[in-house]
Amino acid sequence: MDNEQVEKRMNAGIDRLSNLPDDLIHKILSFVGIKHAIELSFLSSRWRYIWTSMPHLNFLIEDFSASAELSRFVTHLLSRRNNLIEVFSVKLCFGGDFSQEFVRQILNYAFSHNIQQLDITWLYENTIEFPLSLICSQSLTHLSMRREYVYQTVRRYGFTSTSTLELPALTTLYLHDFTLCCDENIDKDIGLFSKCANLKILTLKGCKVIGSDHLNICHPLLSNLTLEDVQGSLNVVNVISPQLKSLTINDWFEKYQFLISAPNLVSLLYKGYHSLDLYTDGFHLLEKVDLCVTGGIASAHKIVCLFQHLQSVKYLTLNLEILELLSSSAELMLNQPSPFTNLKSLHIYPIKEVWELQNKVKISTEVKNYLLDNSPSATFTEVSREVFYLCVYIHVLCVVLIALGFKEVYMFVSLCLICT
Repeated sequence: MDNEQVEKRMNAGIDRLSNLPDDLIHKILSFVGIKHAIELSFLSSRWRYIWTSMPHLNFLIEDFSASAELSRFVTHLLSRRNNLIEVFSVKLCFGGDFSQEFVRQILNYAFSHNIQQLDITWLYENTIEFPLSLICSQSLTHLSMRREYVYQTVRRYGFTSTSTLELPALTTLYLHDFTLCCDENIDKDIGLFSKCANLKILTLKGCKVIGSDHLNICHPLLSNLTLEDVQGSLNVVNVISPQLKSLTINDWFEKYQFLISAPNLVSLLYKGYHSLDLYTDGFHLLEKVDLCVTGGIASAHKIVCLFQHLQSVKYLTLNLEILELLSSSAELMLNQPSPFTNLKSLHIYPIKEVWELQNKVKISTEVKNYLLDNSPSATFTEVSREVFYLCVYIHVLCVVLIALGFKEVYMFVSLCLICT
C-alpha cells in the first residue's frame, strides 16, 4: 500500500469521537475543566464550537495561574456561550483569593439558565463568609458545598453563613465544614432549611451550629439524613421527618440528645464515643441497625434503654466492646425479657485490638440470652479480635505485594485463605 492510499484511508477514516452525539461528547468533556474542553476544540471542525453548548461548566483552580486570569476567562466564556442552552451543572473549585463578586458572576449566570446541580469546593486554610442568600434558584435540585484542606491542620470551618436557604426545588443538600449561624433573623423553631420544601437527602459533615442550643430538622419529604461530627452550641437535635428511611449519625466529639420522630425509619447507623441518647415515638418498620460505641465512659444503662427503641429490628450489628460493657453490668438484664422479637441476624465485630484493652471482659451468657431469647431462629455471628485483625493485616500485606509487583505471591496468599 503506497503513501497515497494510506493518506486517502486516513482522510476517509471515521473520527469516532466526532461521530458521537453532542450529548455524549458533552458528558465526556464534563469530566475535565471547561478551559480544557475549549482547548480540545482544535481536534476537528466538528468540535470547534461544541464547547459553546456545553451544559456542564467546571471551573477548576488548578487550570489558572491567578484570579485575574480566571476572571477574564469567565467573562470571555459567558459572553460567547450559546445563551439559549440551559446550564445543567456547575462545579466551582476555588481558593481564598477569589473574590465573592467572581463567584456571584458565575452563580447568577447559572441561575438564569435553570441550573440543576451546583458543587462548590473551597481550597484554603482561612474562613470566608458565604451568604447562602447568594444561592437563589427556582430550578436547583442538588447543592454541595465543601471544604478541602490544602494542608491538614486543626479544623477551621471554611464557610460561615448567617442566612437561610430558599430553594424550593432542592432535593439533595451536602454541607461540609460549614458554620451555620442562627441569629435573630432565623426562626429557630422551624429550622435552617425549612424553605427547602422538597428536600429528600441531607448531609451535614463537620459543621458547626452557633446561636442556638438545638438543631431542628423538620421536613415532610426527607428520606435520608446523615449527621457527622456536628458541633457547636447544641444540646438537642430534633428530627421530625415522617418519610425518613435512613439515618446515619457519627458523633465523635459532642454528646447530644436526639429527639427523632420518624415512624418509617428502616435503617439506623450510629458511631460515636458516647452512648446514643435517643428519644423517639417508635420505629415500627426498622430493619437494619449498626451501633458502634467506642468510649470508655459509655453507659451500659443507656445502651439497654436504647435497645427498647429498636425492638422491631431484623438485622443488628454491634461492636464487641458494647457486649463487653453490658457483660460488666449483667445485673441490668437479669429477669429482663429480650426486646428483640423480629431479629434474624446478630453480628458482632471488634474495633479495639487486644493490646488496647486494660481488662479483657468475657461476654456473659446473660447478655447473649438477653439479645437472642425472643428470636430463637436468629443467626449469631461473632468475629474475634484475633481473626478480625489477622484479616486486616493480610489485606494490607496483599495490597503491598500488589504495589511492589508480586502479584503471584498475592494470588498464592489468597488461595491459601480460601483453602483455610
